[in-house]
Amino acid sequence: MNPLRLFPTLFLATCLTAAPPRTLRVDYVHTGTASSELFSLDRTVQEPLPWPGHSSGNLDTSNLGKYFFDVVDVASGQVVYSRGFCSIYGEWESTDEAKKMARSFSESLRFPEPNGPVKVRVKKRDAHNHFQEVWSFALDPKDIFIDRALPPNPGSLLALQKSGDPTEKVDFLILGDGYTQAELPKFEKDARRLMEQLFATSPYKEHRQDFNVWGLCPPARESGIARPSTGIQRRSPLGCTYDAFGSERYVLTFENRTLRDVAAFAPYEFMEILVNGDTYGGGGIFGLYGTVASDNAFSPYIFVHEFGHHFAGLADEYYTSDVAYETGKDQRPEPWEPNATANPNNPKWKALLTPGIPLPTPWAKAEFEKASWAFQKERGQIRAARRPEAEMEALMNRQKKVDSAFLGQDVWSGKVGAFEGANYEATGYFRAQEDCIMFTRDEVPFCAACQDAIRRVIRMYTPAR
Repeated sequence: MNPLRLFPTLFLATCLTAAPPRTLRVDYVHTGTASSELFSLDRTVQEPLPWPGHSSGNLDTSNLGKYFFDVVDVASGQVVYSRGFCSIYGEWESTDEAKKMARSFSESLRFPEPNGPVKVRVKKRDAHNHFQEVWSFALDPKDIFIDRALPPNPGSLLALQKSGDPTEKVDFLILGDGYTQAELPKFEKDARRLMEQLFATSPYKEHRQDFNVWGLCPPARESGIARPSTGIQRRSPLGCTYDAFGSERYVLTFENRTLRDVAAFAPYEFMEILVNGDTYGGGGIFGLYGTVASDNAFSPYIFVHEFGHHFAGLADEYYTSDVAYETGKDQRPEPWEPNATANPNNPKWKALLTPGIPLPTPWAKAEFEKASWAFQKERGQIRAARRPEAEMEALMNRQKKVDSAFLGQDVWSGKVGAFEGANYEATGYFRAQEDCIMFTRDEVPFCAACQDAIRRVIRMYTPAR
């Protein structure tokens, strides 16, 4: 099948005007420990479809991401493309396991195919949050060893929402994992349901027409995905699994090569994977992907929350839940994430502050923490005993009611200030508002800092009008 047949309007337009460049993808291996890392080239791939982005957004000025890469034209010395991103390795290196052994992860860089030889540079933030080069390599788009073969067709591409030409819109791909051939109609229903939840949430709601949304689901042999902590093993098409880094609710895929070959059949800049199941879980990594279990009662919330991580680099604002990696408790550097700060007297969202609000901003912190820690203890008991998922959902619904007793009741609720507790830490980090989608599951909106960050990313991927 010729993938361009999926986009006849785009193909006709490119015949009448200058054709967009093809998409190049560099797959590489990221290896290391907590104290050292190494990059090595795996392969360079020419993907089946044209580059979906607009040239006006080729240079990333957002300052988001733990890593950053740019593509430099050798002849002119000009940077022709750049992006910030995060990676699974970037999280893993802060786990306890990374102190004991080395591991390798497959990762990818995607960019429009250049006209001539380029140098690709990968950079990483240092202790002062400045980007420093950690790897570079030369690439010639005429290299005979670039893989231009068409990968196996993963299935039919669904146009869940087509707002315009891919080069003019944010292209969001919803993938399915763990859906059998007979369950493909369920995938489409799940994808449409969760897409609607995203576009019911501000500021995506006001920018809905800036998005194309695509759906793609390679059929699985068995329904569901792996959950090793309960003895469930699956080889699902995209390789998603619970228990990533030992966290029972953290869902990731470590099969990057496979994921990228499947996603290459859609125009995309962002993607979220729906895993077919009802166990609470998900994950989100900036510039990589988000994940969510499709049938849990909290799936709509998780879908939007995890997409916030993936799309705009939003930090988790909660701090009473266990996480799989260490957060550097001995230091409080200013985080690069747009919705957390270590400087409450001069937060990065200072233009949004409510006039006259005290900094730091008081809230019912002690009462909230006491109740939240009690719920986390009970949550651990439910999981350890492998009790039914319905018990977990009932617990989280009770927690929502208790949260509401402490949040939204004081004079500064709903105002923009600097509320202590964010970025997995009870002290030293601050969030913009008392409550937010990135803080609790209490059916509240994104805070002002998160909404501002999301709008900035949308503008980067859509041409100025």
